[in-house]
Formats: sequence, structure tokens, C-alpha cells
Amino acid sequence: MKNKLSQLIDDFHERDLPDPVLRAKVFPQIKGKADVVIGIRRAGKTWFCYQKIIELLKAGIRKNQILFLNFEDDRLLEFSVGHFQEILDVYYAKYPENKNSKCYFFFDEIQRIDQWEVFIRRLLDTENVQIYITGSSSKLLSTEIATGLRGRSITTEIFPFDFLEFLRFHGIFAEKPVSFGDKTASILRNAVATYFDKGGFPEVQGIDDHVRIDILQGYIDTVLLKDIIERHRVSNFIAIKYLVRSLMISSGQKFSVNKFYNTMKSMSVKCTKNSLYEYLDHLVDAFLFSKVPVHSRSEKIRQLNPAKIYTIDTGLLNAMTFRNSSDSGRLLENMVFMHLRRNNFDVEYVNTKDGYETDFFVHHKIKKQAALIQVCWKMSDKKTFERELRGLASAMDEFSIPSGTIVTWDDEAVLDGSINIIPVWKWLLS
Repeated sequence: MKNKLSQLIDDFHERDLPDPVLRAKVFPQIKGKADVVIGIRRAGKTWFCYQKIIELLKAGIRKNQILFLNFEDDRLLEFSVGHFQEILDVYYAKYPENKNSKCYFFFDEIQRIDQWEVFIRRLLDTENVQIYITGSSSKLLSTEIATGLRGRSITTEIFPFDFLEFLRFHGIFAEKPVSFGDKTASILRNAVATYFDKGGFPEVQGIDDHVRIDILQGYIDTVLLKDIIERHRVSNFIAIKYLVRSLMISSGQKFSVNKFYNTMKSMSVKCTKNSLYEYLDHLVDAFLFSKVPVHSRSEKIRQLNPAKIYTIDTGLLNAMTFRNSSDSGRLLENMVFMHLRRNNFDVEYVNTKDGYETDFFVHHKIKKQAALIQVCWKMSDKKTFERELRGLASAMDEFSIPSGTIVTWDDEAVLDGSINIIPVWKWLLS
């Protein structure tokens, strides 16, 4: 194993680093704590680490002070907990002068190795190192961090590109526009239509549609195989495939496991209700879907009302489901939700006492902001728009929130001085 580790270290120090698109997230980098990067596979966690490495090099850190290992490299398939010490033996044998310098260790997909957290804690306690870790399972990492690292870590979540990162990647805008004249608005309208259709996974940007769809569908298979079937030893592959498809179709809508269980029974697909709840949790833990509960102080009400389901990326949704014009509002709602998630808002939906629904009640713990947001494809669909407007007004009145927002595809207005109607291509840059 030492020979393989030596080769991997040399390979990293000899090769040129890629030039990643600047991501909005940053590493907190607090002394004595490991920086943990989590997120769905292929969202750009490794490239986010490259971004940090380039930043370190620009700050004058020597490249040999940096160690980068990808634990999904096929040369490390036989790696186990007993080999962790060999990393230090090989690295410091190559660069003994670094024993007296601060070093920066990047461990990509380290959760593949059992008891990795014990090694990381020892490193934090005994070596002068800043540690960066990536992983693709939120539940696995959070559980192990809580029990193993004992408060010695800070977590950063990486998503597929947001709209500004998408604009940067394609060379449309390097920074957020400061004004929205006709030319800028026209460019943004065209860009958001592409973003809406293709999504934000970095690898599929600019790729032919047929190849892009194949790649995105392959992501689903990889998540199911590596993050659920292998990790959680799930054997009922048929049931979980049906569940994924049903969740994709239901994205932006309330999803009842009980109703889905009855559907499975009618199709003679064997699966227990408890297993379906577990599978749904696994899919959420793997970042493929998010659950949004109803807004209520009563835990009983939150449990009795089904959660709404959202998918990590609209491009992934488009690759996995057949889309017609009636689905546009649902996809727009999914895009709005993901923007809120990226910006660390707690998100719930609202059933008002008057019987109306508001898509999002959002609260930011740090900024102490609360807001009500409704999503409507276009104002010209009067019946739908009036329903959404009633729902928003009802929630504003019930929660004594003086203003609200309706995100549309391309309409913009202010109603009664308190309801701001804003097109998504502008809202995503807010």
C-alpha cells in the first residue's frame, strides 16, 4: 500500500490543477476543526477542494505542503483503517521538512473507509494540519462526525451550480449584474431558460442533449448503487426504483408514503411500509431529494401532514421524466426551492386557517429573516394566479407578515405596495 500511496502523492504534486469555476461557498477553516464538504455526487465537491488548493498556492503555500487523496481511486480499493498511518509515514518521509510547517490534507470521499473519523481525530490532536474532507452521504457523515469527531468539524454543503455560478461557467457574467436594462434582461432570460432545462451539474454543461440525459440518468444509478444499495445493504432494488420514479413525478407536490405503499401492493410489488420510509430517508440522505414539512408548532400536525418533495436539480428532473407545458410551474417551484436551500433557509409550506396554501414559509436562523414566497408560472393564467395570490395574502394576514413575494417566469409588478412579483431570472440573483 505504501508504494501506491507514494505514487498517488507524486501524481498529485506533478500534475497541473484544473481551473474551477468560482463557487459561492467558502471553507470556514477554523483552527483545530476539520472542514467537511458534503453534497450529492458530481455536484463539484472535488473541484471545490481544487478551488481551495489554488487559493492556498496563491497565498504562498508550497504545493508539497498539500496532500490530496481520493479514496474512490481504484488503486485504493484495498485500503482499510490499518493503512491510515502509512499515509503519514509516506508523506513525511518524502517531505520531512513539513513536520515543522503547517500542512493541508484533502481527503476525498473518505467515508468509504470504515473508522475514518478515528484517524481524523488523531490527526487533529497530534499534527499541525488543516483537514478537508468530502463525502456523499449526509446521514453517514453527520452521524460519524457527531460520535467520532466530537464537535471537531465544520460542515459545508455543495450543490449543483446556482444561477450565478452557471452564468460564470458559460462566460455570460463574471459577477452579479448591478442593473437590469433591456440587453441584460434579454441575456438573462435566455440563460435561465437553458439553466431551467439543463440544470446545474457541472459535468453536463455544454454537452449534447442525448449525451447529457444519459449522463444524468447515470448519476441516479450511481447514487442508488453506491449511496443506498451498497451502503445500507438494500436488496429490494425494484421497490426503490419505483420510489425514485414516483418521487420525481411528484416533485413539488405532497408525497404520501402510505398511498405509495398501496399503489405498490396493487402492482404486486412486495415491500413493507417501514422499508419505504427507510428508502425515502436514504434518498434524502444521499441529497437526491429534500422533504419540506408543513409549517406548524405542533409536531403531531407536522407528522400527520405529508411532506412536499423536491429534487436536487431541474436538469435531473427533465432527464428522468417526460415534461409537458403543465409541468413548467412545478419545475419553477423546484428551482425556487433549491435557491432557498442553497442560501441556508429553513423551508416549510403553509396551510392557512382559511384553507389556502402558500408554497414556502422561509426562515433564516442567522439573519433572523422570515418570508412568504409563492410560485406562479405567469400572471396571464388568471385562475391560477388569483389562487396563488389568495393563498399568499391569507398567509400574510395569518402570520402578520407585511409583505410577500410571487416568483414568476417573466412577469414583474408590485401589488398593493406589499406583494412583489418578480421574474425568476432576477430573483435567482437576489
